[in-house]
Amino acid sequence: MQIDQVEEVKQIFAKYLEEKKLRKTPERFALLEEIYTRADHFDAEQLYIDMKTKNFKVSRATVYNTLDILSECSLIRKHHFGQNLSYYEKSYKYQQHDHLICTQCNKILEFCDPRIQNIRNLVAEMHNFNIESHSLNFYGTCKDPACNGKK
Repeated sequence: MQIDQVEEVKQIFAKYLEEKKLRKTPERFALLEEIYTRADHFDAEQLYIDMKTKNFKVSRATVYNTLDILSECSLIRKHHFGQNLSYYEKSYKYQQHDHLICTQCNKILEFCDPRIQNIRNLVAEMHNFNIESHSLNFYGTCKDPACNGKK
């Protein structure tokens, strides 16, 4: 993650908070920076634990509320991968991608295949439909020996 992009998302977030008349707290910006410096999908509890491990004074309520706000302003994307748990990922200036989800270890792998975009464009054209976004998730087991072959 480039420092410039972290600063850019902070500016976008500050503007959004001002427009919505929400407080610009250091905790919210610390959470945003933590999200934009990581490279994985995460859940709210893991983010809370990571922040506590780094000695940030942040409550669970602040984590959940900030995730909701960041999702509303499109700086993060929320996913439900067939579980009762929400996962998040940063979304600013990230190209559309799809996911492989291991049903054994819950590992999430991202992939991008231009053929999927071609199919999306063709379907939109065939049905005279304006597609704003899509989500494609494949579920199975990864090649990790601990997962492979478990049912």
